[in-house]
Amino acid sequence: MASWNASPAQVGHDPGQSPYHDVHRGGVFVASGGYLGGSRGSVGVGISDGPTGGLRYEVSLGAIGVSMGVAYGRTTSFVVDPAKDSLSRTSGPYDNAVVLADVGLQLLLTGRKTWHGFAPYLGGALGMALSNGAPPDPTTYTFGNKVTFAPEAGLRWYPTRSISVRTDLRLVLWKLTYPLDYRQPSPDGSRVLALDASLTEWTAHPWVTIGLGWTF
Repeated sequence: MASWNASPAQVGHDPGQSPYHDVHRGGVFVASGGYLGGSRGSVGVGISDGPTGGLRYEVSLGAIGVSMGVAYGRTTSFVVDPAKDSLSRTSGPYDNAVVLADVGLQLLLTGRKTWHGFAPYLGGALGMALSNGAPPDPTTYTFGNKVTFAPEAGLRWYPTRSISVRTDLRLVLWKLTYPLDYRQPSPDGSRVLALDASLTEWTAHPWVTIGLGWTF
């Protein structure tokens, strides 16, 4: 007669064979490199297209993590002179570096565990984009300092308990503000912006990074 008795050890995964492992608790320092692209706006004077390097500190609060980061981007921008005709008014690109600082939240989709060493996550960040190194501009336009919003998704791989390799994709959003000069007619009668066009515009910037983290 068959027996239906089973010991607790026979239920679920053998701990030594389980694909799930706890994420090591503690603070994490992350060094990363990446590339920031995206739209320069309808006028074409926004900053974009450059490599980035950054540092980030993360603290785990269970399945949710808090991060603080700063990065430097070697981006470029163009200059538009509304006093010139449409064929000659744009010049560049010129170096126009940006500093990106933010605080964010991330949700580990596998909770406080990894699956075969991997831990995907979703999150978002609020921050600032700071750029005061703009090329000389014949108008009052400057990129200046912008508030940024950035939804993100990423994947962490833990080859050891203390070391993690991660890739991250963010979509950084900020708003450009154009001067009234862009509505003035040029010698050929054209305008940089139509008279009824908005002087503000949101632009989106994909930002891909690869980083190495150390949990201490």
